[in-house]
Amino acid sequence: MTRNYGHQLLIALDQLGNALIAGWADETISARAWRSRTKPRWGAARIAIDAMFFWQDEHCKQAHASEIARLHSAPGDRPQ
Repeated sequence: MTRNYGHQLLIALDQLGNALIAGWADETISARAWRSRTKPRWGAARIAIDAMFFWQDEHCKQAHASEIARLHSAPGDRPQ
């Protein structure tokens, strides 16, 4: 299993988890936590998720930026 395959699989599982909690199917929980950070529960979730990914500065903010840039999409589907 290549690193890219494993990374894509983790993203897919994350997106499934978000869909299961009534979120958008193509959004990760981290991206949702950033987008919804002004809501009390999601603000707390963002802090917890960022703490879990302590080696990344502002993990949730970066995840949201990746969603906006469609970096999780197939290379041919990404904006030029």
